[in-house]
Amino acid sequence: MGRIQQWLNHCLARIRRSTTPGAQAEDMACRYLRKHGLQLIAKNYSTKAGEIDLIMLDDQQYVFVEVKHRTRTNWADAAEAVTYHKQQKVIKAAQQYLQQKKLYDQVDCRFDVVAIDGELAAAEIAWLKHAFY
Repeated sequence: MGRIQQWLNHCLARIRRSTTPGAQAEDMACRYLRKHGLQLIAKNYSTKAGEIDLIMLDDQQYVFVEVKHRTRTNWADAAEAVTYHKQQKVIKAAQQYLQQKKLYDQVDCRFDVVAIDGELAAAEIAWLKHAFY
């Protein structure tokens, strides 16, 4: 595959990603947290260990945020869908982020969940600080 085709595929993937319900939920969560005073550092930080939806700064504290959206809550609501296994993946990805940025012993951090239940147009947002560790 040529460079132009790779670039085109990359651009199309970004366009598709920005229109998915998951990406829309992450954008909604980011706006919500920024409205509450947090500063965005990174979105969709990905490693082999896992992905972090949002990395935010709350004063001097790094906040690793898992965003979960559920339109139907028949089986579990959005917050309940953040399983122990998912938590471990986020923790490992956060450890890699802190090591990569040489911040491991220098910053305070926490793990939050932003749970969005219902259709995005009229969703209920729950921000769970210190959701896991």
